[in-house]
Amino acid sequence: MNSIFSGTRLRDMIRSIRACKTAAEERGVVRKECADIRASINENDPHDRHRNLAKLMFIHMLGYPTHFGQMECLKLIASPGFPEKRIGYLGLMLLLDERQEVLMLVTNSLKQDLNHTNQYVVGLALCALGNICSAEMARDLAPEVERLIQFRDPNIRKKAALCSTRIVRKVPDLAENFVNAASSLLKEKHHGVLITGVQLCYELCTINDEALEYFRKKCTEGLIKTLRDITNSAYQPEYDVAGITDPFLHIRLLKLLRVLGHGDADASDLMTDILAQVATKTESNKNAGNAVLYECVETIMAIEDTSSLRVLAINILGRFLSNRDNNIRYVALNMLMKAIAFDDQAVQRHRVTILECVKDPDASIRKRALDLVSLLINENNVKQLTKELIDYLEISDEDFKEDLSAKICSIVEKFSPEKIWYIDQMLKVLSEAGKFVKDDVWHALIVVISNASELHGYTVRALYKAVLTYSEQETLVRVAIWCIGEYGDLLVNNVGMLGIEDPITVTESDAVDVIEEAITRHNSDMTTKAMALVALLKLSSRFPSISERIKDIIVKQKGSLLLEMQQRAIEFNSIVDRHKNIRSSLVERMPVLDEATFNVRRAGSLPASVSTMAKPSVSIPNGVAAAPLVDLLDLGSDDIMAAPSSSGADFLQDLLGVDLGSSPAQSGAAPGPKAGADLLMDILSIGTPSPAQNNTSSIDLLSTAAINNSPSTALDTLSSPAPPHVATTASAGGMFDLLDGLSPSPSKEATNGPAYPPIVAYESSTLKIEFTFSKPSENPQTTNVQATFINLSPNNFTDFIFQAAVPKFLQLHLDPASSNTLPASGNIMQNLKVTNSQHGKKSLVMRMRIGYKVNGKDVLEEGQINNFPRGL
Repeated sequence: MNSIFSGTRLRDMIRSIRACKTAAEERGVVRKECADIRASINENDPHDRHRNLAKLMFIHMLGYPTHFGQMECLKLIASPGFPEKRIGYLGLMLLLDERQEVLMLVTNSLKQDLNHTNQYVVGLALCALGNICSAEMARDLAPEVERLIQFRDPNIRKKAALCSTRIVRKVPDLAENFVNAASSLLKEKHHGVLITGVQLCYELCTINDEALEYFRKKCTEGLIKTLRDITNSAYQPEYDVAGITDPFLHIRLLKLLRVLGHGDADASDLMTDILAQVATKTESNKNAGNAVLYECVETIMAIEDTSSLRVLAINILGRFLSNRDNNIRYVALNMLMKAIAFDDQAVQRHRVTILECVKDPDASIRKRALDLVSLLINENNVKQLTKELIDYLEISDEDFKEDLSAKICSIVEKFSPEKIWYIDQMLKVLSEAGKFVKDDVWHALIVVISNASELHGYTVRALYKAVLTYSEQETLVRVAIWCIGEYGDLLVNNVGMLGIEDPITVTESDAVDVIEEAITRHNSDMTTKAMALVALLKLSSRFPSISERIKDIIVKQKGSLLLEMQQRAIEFNSIVDRHKNIRSSLVERMPVLDEATFNVRRAGSLPASVSTMAKPSVSIPNGVAAAPLVDLLDLGSDDIMAAPSSSGADFLQDLLGVDLGSSPAQSGAAPGPKAGADLLMDILSIGTPSPAQNNTSSIDLLSTAAINNSPSTALDTLSSPAPPHVATTASAGGMFDLLDGLSPSPSKEATNGPAYPPIVAYESSTLKIEFTFSKPSENPQTTNVQATFINLSPNNFTDFIFQAAVPKFLQLHLDPASSNTLPASGNIMQNLKVTNSQHGKKSLVMRMRIGYKVNGKDVLEEGQINNFPRGL
């Protein structure tokens, strides 16, 4: 066992600790040594004090507590000898920090040592103060430090400048005291003093605006001259680093010039020539040169400068992208992302190199390059860049496919020039990385397909061919079976063939085979199987010749382990087997899904009761809509803001009529069912309707035994695929027409109820909004509002958009405005429909926001409308 006693030297203690073979043995040695040090401290022996403190510092570095030796630091600092002071100050900086209360006791010793006749003692005090200075110490010792900036020895001036930097950080109010002293340091020839003076000036400029203006007027030309001298200087061995004269001073000067030139055109003009000189003369084959060039680029981008110098800076970043060092490429990509805001075209020239970075083995470079590519894409290059990204998607690593596919989908949605191109690119992404695609992406694809009536045939054929090859991609399978269920007849009959297509032969059995494989595959999830079951129900009407085969597939699902699938199989089998006269009406093609409504839900930042004009925020040709302007009103109170809807679950429920996870309690919280849906529940004998439902449909026309006790989920299933006229039929005549398999009689035009006076809903110096009202006599809860927007100014309003929000008890629907341009002294109109569930109890209230552009500038107006007539 190692024997350690109080007189052991530091070297011997270190050797003993390193000889320990276990952590327990090391702890034993440290405990014994700490006990000896405590005993020595209690004896107050001055001869061993410096040795004990040296040991404590080593023990502290090993991670053991050493607080009991803090007072020894102060005793050594108060000693007259330089060796003791040196150990004391070293222990002070290592064992204490500015939060320790005991530090207050050292202020007086520091003040004495700052005025000491020995410059080495002064240097020790400045080092300690620069490392652990607190705000209180800064205020007490700032005059001594300011005086030492003018000291005769350059080492003391250098340390005083660094200490001053910490003081102004701790106490910004003291900055003005150091301005004159700092400016004098900029004339130094000694590089060590000069670099600390530049750093002090930089801190003063960032902290104090008056100091910034002072240095701009007094020191800019001097700094430029200093930088020019260093750049053009001959070889100096003492300052040379890889062929660059003092790159550290280069970088400090460029940072200070960046602060001085930012926001000041005159200062920027003065430094243009020297920045161009640094950018062109600095070699980039070594790290020192690259560091100087990067700071030069940062400075060029920050100052008020001409485009030619920025092009030079961007070209330097382009050279960085070809460097083999990953760090250099990464900082270049970061800087190029900022440079796009200044000169997009200059960055576009390096597009090919940036695309190569997307394929880099380093994950951080790949992700940063992908972010940069997404910023480079516009309407002119979207096709070319998207093709490059999709080609790389095929061979990219699995862990990168999620990020890459998400970025491609975002690009395609935002910049798609036409719907057919949008559909083609999304199918390629789903084919290569379908399992990585998020739900809202394929939901959006289905919405676009639904709205592209002329492409239904083309899309279903493309999906059919894709799913035969990439059947393992779950998301692709979902979109394919939805389209086959909706447009299976177009697939079989080759309807809507385009010139770019090759004809294919698909039989009815082939189409059903795809869906049967999806529903029977063991790794298909609940959503896919539910969509397949709904598709089979629809195909039973579209393909009557194989309806028996479809029925057999549906019946097999009665034995599914999933309760939801069992229930749907029983309900759908009932429709196929016993209610053929209404099946065709039930499974007609879904109505066109409203893109604006879906985008609002998808954005997730608007409550369900907020409506906007059906205008995308990004102008996209041929109607591929991006998310609209949905950052509507700051509605903080519960009586105004409705709960945001869950876009994914709501969309699937609307799409499939399948409740994928809501409990009965949640179903009960949904809005009341429509009369048409109650009728369907009676027809199919599915459960017992609630009292509220019995009010609308009192006769169970085809009553048999109840199949299950979950009417709400069955109701969802049957009401979603139903055509609009079924869901809104409320009259007894409509019920009997539906039972007889006939179309309901055309609804009569609603007659207006009592008249209400028009109101001025909003008026400013440039815009006036008038509301006129009408009510259908058969539905007093609904109010039709015609809004007239009147331009009171001599300027045209372009990109005009009206947004509105209402409380939870109101439902609001906005039709598109008659135009998105409001001419000078002219007007446009827009129709609104408001449904008041608390009619007769609560009045209408609405908050609105109007956005438009005047002479290219965005204008936003907001207001609340409280003066609606009573009775609405």
